[in-house]
Amino acid sequence: MLAVPYSRYVFGTLPWYSVLIVSGICAALILAFREEKRLGLPKDTTVDLALWVIPFGIIGARLYYVVFQWDLFRNNPIEIFKIWQGGLAIYGGVIGGLIGAAVYSRMRRIPFSRLTDLAAPGLPLAQAIGRWGNYFNMEAYGAPIINPAWQFFPAGVLIKGSWYMATFFYESMWNLTVFILLMLTRRRMRRPGDAFLWYAMLYGAGRFVIEGFRTDSLMLGRLRVSQLLSLGLCVAVFLIFSLRAIHSGQGHTPIAAIVIAAVLTLGPVAALMLSGTGSAVLTLLPSLVLPLCALYTYRMTSSAATEV
Repeated sequence: MLAVPYSRYVFGTLPWYSVLIVSGICAALILAFREEKRLGLPKDTTVDLALWVIPFGIIGARLYYVVFQWDLFRNNPIEIFKIWQGGLAIYGGVIGGLIGAAVYSRMRRIPFSRLTDLAAPGLPLAQAIGRWGNYFNMEAYGAPIINPAWQFFPAGVLIKGSWYMATFFYESMWNLTVFILLMLTRRRMRRPGDAFLWYAMLYGAGRFVIEGFRTDSLMLGRLRVSQLLSLGLCVAVFLIFSLRAIHSGQGHTPIAAIVIAAVLTLGPVAALMLSGTGSAVLTLLPSLVLPLCALYTYRMTSSAATEV
């Protein structure tokens, strides 16, 4: 029954895509108001920050999509402004939002890391809600499902009479999982900015795998842009935590973790890039190893801080 959306519109010409994107933003804002008090930030920081982050985020999300799909807009640039039809890339939105947060941070002299922690729990919640806009637009789906045993919703969706992997649903559930994990652990994070770093690591790990199932990925040559960014985020966060552990006097142990992570991830990543197929199977090992190694080095740093 749910394999095909009943309509793209809530009523009239109001699209579900727009309603769900706005609903996700509102949910993130409500959560940010609570986080503002917990983090001891000045009153109305959330409202003022939103006035910068939301416009920058929407512009970034659209520009990111347009840049990598320029052939769709080359002959009719006015289509760029029709964002209600879809075509908002989350990584572009995060990059744009971070730029807006950096501008606000500089203007109000509030540490940038504290602003990212303010937004971190709400980001995956907003993404979990917003992904359902892809369902109503019948987009962001994956490869065809051949096995009849898996031809049901939410494992798959019906597009023009054929079953395809419901990758929008997979990512929505992963984002919801990331949201729950951040809500359960954010109070135990010792440094400003750590909540956002863990969001980047966890979201990147999940997206790296899920992107391999998709058939509509934004491409850079033979490579999937979102997989490159996801891998880059995971590696960057892991190295940040590892360097912290080294500087905290943990000896050669974090270096060993770096070596292990490199050995277990470089092979699959190299095969993924050389094949150009985006195979999801090749993404599983890096997506498991990097977060686990990051958790290991992060706990080492936390233990060192406790001992001091």
